[in-house]
Amino acid sequence: MGTHDLRRENEALRERYFTLNAAILRINASLDPDAVFGEVVAGARQLTGAGYCVVTTIDETGAHRGAVFEGFTAEERRDLYAWPDREQLFKYLLDLPGSLRVADLAEYIRTLDLEPPSGISLSVAFQGAPMHHRGEHLGHFFLGKKVSGETFTAEDEEVLTLFASQAAAAVANARVHRSARRARSRLEALVETSPVGVVVFGAPTGRLVSVNRAARRIAEKLGLSGPPTEQLLEVISYRRNGGREVSLSELPIAELLANGVSVRAEEIQLAVPDGQKVRTLVNSTVIRNSGGTVESVVVTLQDLAPLDEIERMRTEFLGLVSHELRAPLTYIKGAAVTLLEEGGALETAERHEFFRIIDEQADRMRGLLSDLLDAGSIGAGTLRVSPEPVDVSELVEPARRAFLSGGGRHAIVVHLPAGLPLVMADRNRIVQVLGNLVANAARHAPESTPIRIAVAREEAHVAVSVSDEGRGMAPDQLQNLFRKRAGDGEGALGGHGLGLVICKGLVEAHGGRIRADSAGPGCGMTVTFTIPAAHEPAVTAPRPVSAPPPSAAGPDGPSRILVVDDDARTLRFVRDALSRAGYTPLMTGATEQLPDIIRSEKPQLVVLDLLLPGRDGIELLAQVPELSDQPVIFSSAYGRDETIARALEAGAADYIVKPFSPTELVARVRTALRRYAKPQPFVVGELSIDSERRRVALGGRAVKLTTTEYELLRLLSLHAGRVVTHETLLRRVWAKRANPHLNVVRFFVRSLRRKLGDSAARPKYILTERGVGYRMPEAVEV
Repeated sequence: MGTHDLRRENEALRERYFTLNAAILRINASLDPDAVFGEVVAGARQLTGAGYCVVTTIDETGAHRGAVFEGFTAEERRDLYAWPDREQLFKYLLDLPGSLRVADLAEYIRTLDLEPPSGISLSVAFQGAPMHHRGEHLGHFFLGKKVSGETFTAEDEEVLTLFASQAAAAVANARVHRSARRARSRLEALVETSPVGVVVFGAPTGRLVSVNRAARRIAEKLGLSGPPTEQLLEVISYRRNGGREVSLSELPIAELLANGVSVRAEEIQLAVPDGQKVRTLVNSTVIRNSGGTVESVVVTLQDLAPLDEIERMRTEFLGLVSHELRAPLTYIKGAAVTLLEEGGALETAERHEFFRIIDEQADRMRGLLSDLLDAGSIGAGTLRVSPEPVDVSELVEPARRAFLSGGGRHAIVVHLPAGLPLVMADRNRIVQVLGNLVANAARHAPESTPIRIAVAREEAHVAVSVSDEGRGMAPDQLQNLFRKRAGDGEGALGGHGLGLVICKGLVEAHGGRIRADSAGPGCGMTVTFTIPAAHEPAVTAPRPVSAPPPSAAGPDGPSRILVVDDDARTLRFVRDALSRAGYTPLMTGATEQLPDIIRSEKPQLVVLDLLLPGRDGIELLAQVPELSDQPVIFSSAYGRDETIARALEAGAADYIVKPFSPTELVARVRTALRRYAKPQPFVVGELSIDSERRRVALGGRAVKLTTTEYELLRLLSLHAGRVVTHETLLRRVWAKRANPHLNVVRFFVRSLRRKLGDSAARPKYILTERGVGYRMPEAVEV
């Protein structure tokens, strides 16, 4: 070989290694696995001059995870995927211990007793090389059809082997980086969603590095939602048990970090200058590097307010138990002492009376203990009811008989109108509710006055009320009537005890509500509860156990329920409850994706958490137009009357207070779906509104309405019999218009009245409630 040939060969070799180094640099320039594989494929083709390139990948478990194809036309790729022996060939090649180089791939395939594909010619040069990194098999290179038309050479095989080694290292590094990034993301998500506040300080400066959601909520309780987190240290002061109050700005945090001081389960009170305080349980952990130097300090803060509330409830419950059991024990003790000390001197009738007192009070204690167990089940959310279709009279009559046979001296007046639907009720439990309410009324009303039980239809529910003519109660105390509180005889709550607390839990477990009304002291009281109406005949055929309940299935299969909550445990609990009831739950915690989810999934109902990260559920209901097309049930731990009223006024179908049982959740979902089921034509006088066909007719003649006019009329008809406020109309009909004025409502109402032949002076269809809004009369069932 001459000098010229050697020089040319050296140049070619130098160029090949320059190309190899450049390719190696490119595959190591990124830690994204997809980008790395893209560069690996491009580099392998460039280094060997291959027309075809396939790179297969194998994950950490040794399973094949797909392949990257380059250089094939769309038709060639389809033919290759349709080739029956493709998987068998790839499995054979992947099991080869080293490189493979053949001049004709098709002939090689035939030697394996396989038939080459018909749509793509594989009579091309071929070479393959494995990717190994530290003894781990990460994938394989398969190259074919050299662009020059030549076969692959030993030099090609050598370069590909070197490149495969470097590619394997790059792939391994990218996978490690991806795993570390995922682990970090999971850890960050875990810390961010932790119910305990987490604050990280960096060393050696003491700079505030991160603050999680729970810690920010503690700051918000101190009224510090406005300042940046870096400024919190300047305004917060703290006080340890028995110590003086110290400002965090005066605390040498950098010095504490350098000394690696740790805190274990210490109560510390945080405060701000305006007087706001939060009592917390604080722990701190020092993070050191391999050299022992402090890198950071992780501080956890647990708000003790919930624990204080639990302790308050425990003390209150113990007081309630003590109060309820004290009276019968006093009677039993007194009767027993009298019989023991003076039994011989008593007449037979007198002794019998004392024995009767003991027996009666023992029965009362047994009833109280049963009530306590029910109250505990209600508080724990484990109360179970088994609703079935039942006639209301079959609930009222047993309660009336039990009261009278138990010595009740009040007259019971029952009003049961004709045509009432069946109700979904657990017979024993609702009879228990009625018995408690009647007994409660009897305790607080003169014997000469009657106790009235009345039943009425309320949309998708049946309302049962128990009224007395007793002492009544101040309206501002009614909200405490159904809470567990320790009374003192005829004290603030008039000695109502546990009975009404249990009534509330039992009614809500059925998906109903309970309320009390009184005009004031001396005006008597009415307690009303609702239970869902059943749209089933009195005698129902037995259903297979595996079949979902009829109310869970719509015309297109099980009803789809969208659940929006940022708490993973709540999502799992609601998902399991709805799935067992035959519904199809859709779960999300991302409020920003709500419009897309609703448009794509088309749920029949939405269960929406009232307090979402950075979002108020009621504001969300007003801001997301897609939410107005299906019923929304709010869920929240806040059970204040004003919060519930605000949610319902915003357009919510219902409101459920956490914690709730699966039975109550399913009952409320079932009731809301029934109420918002496929609408029947709305008919008032000569006016009919067919929402399914978006058709409005007056006396059988179609009325042409604009889109806005129709939406306004439809909204009023959906709330027929109730006033729809101006604010609600503006929010629901003109949601997409910026700052709509009240005059726009008046203009469209005038236009609607004109088209319906209605008069503002004597309206038949759209009635004005001055200063409030508009309403339509209730529809006539068709």
